[in-house]
Amino acid sequence: MLHANETTLVIVDVQGKLAQLMDERDTLFSNLEVLVKGAKVLELPVVWVEQLPNKLGPTIPQIADNLPHQEPIAKNSFSCYKSPEFVSALEATRRKSVIVAGIEAHICVYQTVRELLDAGYHVEVVADAVSSRQANNKRIALNKLQQAGASLTCTEMVLFELQAVAEGGQFKEILSLIK
Repeated sequence: MLHANETTLVIVDVQGKLAQLMDERDTLFSNLEVLVKGAKVLELPVVWVEQLPNKLGPTIPQIADNLPHQEPIAKNSFSCYKSPEFVSALEATRRKSVIVAGIEAHICVYQTVRELLDAGYHVEVVADAVSSRQANNKRIALNKLQQAGASLTCTEMVLFELQAVAEGGQFKEILSLIK
């Protein structure tokens, strides 16, 4: 089980024109926005990464607008974990569970999750908040990640799992995001 005080959200490379090419783009963007807003309600740290931002462009507004006091970490490697800035930011959270969302499932998300698993993190991939340009590439990536030891979850499931109880102000805020 995930616990809010032990979990970090990692968002991988949801940027520019590439983001616009993703399979089921509108659903992806909506789920990412709910996930980021939910992470804020639950007070999860968010580590947000961009691949070559000078070439691929900025993160989509559905994410960036909801993280106004935070800057993304720029990288040039496919795996976020090859970036010393990413590793430092993740280690600074002092949390060993990571939920991962972003693009592309079969490249940057896949390589990041594999390295997080190798580094001893418990990793859950938010299946409805990751995508690739082709649906088949996402499916293959999720299958391989599950075989490697990552768990799969979905936006609504992970937020309610982290919330844990159906009461209180946070629960009402999460519920309003899901509806």
